[in-house]
Amino acid sequence: MTNRVSQAQTPLLTALYECAKSSHAPFYTPGHKRGVGISASLIDIFGSAVFAADLPELTELDNLFAPSGVINEAQLLAAEAFGAARTWFLVNGSTCGIEAAILATCNAGDKIILPRNVHSSVIAGLILSGAIPIFINPEYDTVLDIAHSITPVQVALALHQNPDAKAVLMVYPTYYGVCGDVVAIANKVHQYNIPLILDEAHGAHFAFHPELPISGLAAGADICVQSIHKTLGAMTQASMLHAQGNIVNYDRISKALQLVQSTSPSYILMASLDAARAQMALHGNSLITQILQLAHTARENLKNIPGLSSLHQSLPYQGGLGGFNLDPTRLTINVSNFGITGFEADEILETQLEVRSELASLQNLTFIISIGNTQQDIDKLIQAFNTLAAMAPVNKNNTKLNSTNLWNNLAALNNSLHISPREAYFAATETLPLDQAYSRISAETICPYPPGIPVLMSGEIITKEALEYLQKVKILGGFLTGCTDTSLKTLKVIV
Repeated sequence: MTNRVSQAQTPLLTALYECAKSSHAPFYTPGHKRGVGISASLIDIFGSAVFAADLPELTELDNLFAPSGVINEAQLLAAEAFGAARTWFLVNGSTCGIEAAILATCNAGDKIILPRNVHSSVIAGLILSGAIPIFINPEYDTVLDIAHSITPVQVALALHQNPDAKAVLMVYPTYYGVCGDVVAIANKVHQYNIPLILDEAHGAHFAFHPELPISGLAAGADICVQSIHKTLGAMTQASMLHAQGNIVNYDRISKALQLVQSTSPSYILMASLDAARAQMALHGNSLITQILQLAHTARENLKNIPGLSSLHQSLPYQGGLGGFNLDPTRLTINVSNFGITGFEADEILETQLEVRSELASLQNLTFIISIGNTQQDIDKLIQAFNTLAAMAPVNKNNTKLNSTNLWNNLAALNNSLHISPREAYFAATETLPLDQAYSRISAETICPYPPGIPVLMSGEIITKEALEYLQKVKILGGFLTGCTDTSLKTLKVIV
């Protein structure tokens, strides 16, 4: 896949290092001038070397928005390593990549087909572009009480009903590591000569080991946005956008990124992308082999603890619940048989047992096992769950704390998009008591966990069913995001 000699190079990282150690009088930003003016308290904690590398667009360091030097070289190496025709470095996280992908493929009023359980960055992309969402409800796991992927059948139906759609967006993998059948979906999307965009924020590692699910690019997606920091070795906020094929306009992607990225990009973040790419291109297979072994050890030990179950035990493979494959490095553990919620289990693990999860929900805890984890981490995780099992007696009646009974109501919701998310964002709003919000247009996008799917989208008509669902989630112990009043006594609506 990659040239071993060229992939060993780190052009941007090397150039940044040379600039950081060079001797000259700095009369440029930032104000701390290579760390000389940095607070002593910061230096005491982090050392001084990193601040010497906090540099602006010096001649040797190229320009992110018109790259012709070391940034261009680093992006070319990244494209080769990940299997793209072209790669762009992102310093505002995958958020700006998703926004740019929508801006690059949709004009105001254009339709875009996407799952209901999208990241908030997708909603931001709809607001910025003026695109009109055509939502598909993802498949739902009634055992673990979480949403999974959309299916090729659903996508084919949505395209048949909306042949004028300009793009399809898919979450691959989901937060829980569930991978839909992206190959089949890409084939169906391309029959309409439109692009498939992947929110592949949690799948940057897929390209570097044969035992992982297929990468989005290898599966035929046109645009893939990856958070390199989430599963690989880059710094937080460092991401990439990859593109391939001739359906997407690459110049339009570049223009869109100029709108949503900082004009003062961090070279430290970009250098971390350069280094992370080289690390995976050269050593990715062996590094991922190690974490697959760690994940297997964790899963084998945890499944022997009475009362625990994992996503890998409950999700059918090959098309079940929209799940065509699973990321084995993602560990989702159901604790409902302990008679406590995932939130309660998470608090015990964090405050008493020195283990911190990535995500807690009503029934589950999700853990990311990556190249930075060690056998000691796994041992501590196993011991923590053994201790938790001893503290929380198993629920012998197997009565689950879940919102499964609510899913039918949610799946049946037929929210009417009265105005576009962009129009709703700029519209005047008012706050009303909940019982007066029925039949008004929502000014908020409200997403309950579980199952992590927006029940109300900004611009949609508020229905009684939606309000009842949100209230029941609160009663069950779930939590809501996107609403100004988290107590749900009031809602913001369009005037």
